[in-house]
Amino acid sequence: MIPELTIPLIGAVNGAAVTGGLELALACDFLVASDRAAFADTHARVGVMPGWGLTVALPEAVGLRRAREMSATGNFINAPTALAWGLVNHVVRHDELLGFSRRLAADVATTDPDALRSILATYREAAMVSGQEARQVEARAHRSFHAGGIDAGLVASRRNAVIERGRRVSHRGV
Repeated sequence: MIPELTIPLIGAVNGAAVTGGLELALACDFLVASDRAAFADTHARVGVMPGWGLTVALPEAVGLRRAREMSATGNFINAPTALAWGLVNHVVRHDELLGFSRRLAADVATTDPDALRSILATYREAAMVSGQEARQVEARAHRSFHAGGIDAGLVASRRNAVIERGRRVSHRGV
């Protein structure tokens, strides 16, 4: 449905994400919902079978029992419930949705692009397997990523920047 991307896809949901809209939202790497957002799987209510990954992605997000309930009832859940269930990462005031989402994107843009691409690819691959095999996926990715060695000076410099960023954030209360 959505091509495999090498950067995170941030979904900003400002209203109802229903049936195919819910599947589109689930295809995002993370989701920000406005306080007006609502979510429902109405495939069974309208008599169609999901085909864009809902039966895999919804249980991954909210757990199997909640996914079954959402699919079986077609009932809507509001944004606070979606946050509590793990369907969305953040709920913000409706008028702050795009600004908040853009700030997340700006945060993503400050990370090392090669490391981020490798991490996201590892998440995707590890999600297709379970347990020990997923750990092996990460171990292979780690070996491959660091095959040329680690620039200790660069890592130390970036670590210091992370520490300073953490200090600024903790003082803002975010």
